[in-house]
Amino acid sequence: MTTQTIPAKDGGTFNAYVAMPAKLPAPTIVLIQEIFGVNAEMRAKCDEFARQGYIAVCPDLFWRLEPGVDITDKSKAEWDKAFDLYNRFDVDKGIEDLRATVHVYKGHAQGNARVATVGYCLGGKLAYLMAARSPVDASVSYYGVGLDALLDESRNIKTPLLMHIAEEDKFVPKEAQEKIKTALANHTQVSIYSYPGVNHAFARGNGEHYDEKAAQLANSRTAAFLEQHLKQARAA
Repeated sequence: MTTQTIPAKDGGTFNAYVAMPAKLPAPTIVLIQEIFGVNAEMRAKCDEFARQGYIAVCPDLFWRLEPGVDITDKSKAEWDKAFDLYNRFDVDKGIEDLRATVHVYKGHAQGNARVATVGYCLGGKLAYLMAARSPVDASVSYYGVGLDALLDESRNIKTPLLMHIAEEDKFVPKEAQEKIKTALANHTQVSIYSYPGVNHAFARGNGEHYDEKAAQLANSRTAAFLEQHLKQARAA
């Protein structure tokens, strides 16, 4: 596991946690953080994707506000800080930083030029936007927030997008979920799975709402999706 320095489009640099697979070259997954920064949970997810045969990269998207944010969901003070960062976060700048990360790994000496994004919560929102605004080969959005206000962006999605929706998501009301499902139901690039009885962040390991059964199901669907669009597509 290493740290990669990424040059930002508008000047400056930011860091990304990187986990490398045993076999190279390999496709790359850019993991997109929740509101808690590049914390132990995101690093563990990178390590797991590396075990699956991917270069796994998680850039620090809060670097303009506070570099190196690494907090949990275990205390009120941490939640307060996380929401403060979320409320001050510039989504468009975040997309710029993700595009910069994708650019680096599209041309990475140990990569195979295929790159996907996988995001959670805030990252799920950004993964959806990356599908619409960037040259990624595939994207996965776990319980993305605020997507019902971004549905016009879907017309620009030209590569596969997999979405996981928690039906009891406290941050995404059922009306918003239905709006998303209805708007994207016939989109040829979008696949949506809805998980009954689970709350936001059901795939956050050791989180308050972690649901092992739902997380394993969603993660298995993600694994098959990435295998198809990053590995099999390359072999073909």
